[in-house]
Amino acid sequence: MPGVDGTRQFVPLKIAVLTVSDTRGLADDKSGATLVERLVKAGHALADRAIVTDDVEAIRAKVRAWIADPGVDVVITTGGTGFTGRDVTPEAISPLFEKHMEGFSAVFHRISYDKIGTSTIQSRATAGVAGATYIFVLPGSTGACKDAWDGILVHQLDYRFMPCNFVEIMPRLDEHLKRGAAKA
Repeated sequence: MPGVDGTRQFVPLKIAVLTVSDTRGLADDKSGATLVERLVKAGHALADRAIVTDDVEAIRAKVRAWIADPGVDVVITTGGTGFTGRDVTPEAISPLFEKHMEGFSAVFHRISYDKIGTSTIQSRATAGVAGATYIFVLPGSTGACKDAWDGILVHQLDYRFMPCNFVEIMPRLDEHLKRGAAKA
């Protein structure tokens, strides 16, 4: 059965939160605030928090900077995953992925379906790994952020969660880069 192994020590991660919005500021960014509240409550550290407009280059530049920052283990974005003309977060971030995490989207939609039914198909939530950094691209609704954190991320970002979690494989995320460098 999945659950927390009390014999393992919690490992706090450094998590950056990016809100993608043309209309929000820090004062009224409820989804970003929800993610920050949850990650801190879980025992993680907020590495950074920012808001950028729905612009591919602005989104990509911020996420690239966090990927390159050794003080960031995980990036969570909120907003820009729908189908309107301004929704470009998946297009901005997916090309950065070295590995895509298809299972994240599948599980997110399964959880979301139980709450909002077929409306879940209006989200293009995605995830992947780049530069040994986990990246999760969430919808902009507070409910979707709660669903993703409470149903997936709180467990997978907890070293104590068994039978497996993202934290225990973090030291090996860049093995392919090291092998490539050794061959050169």
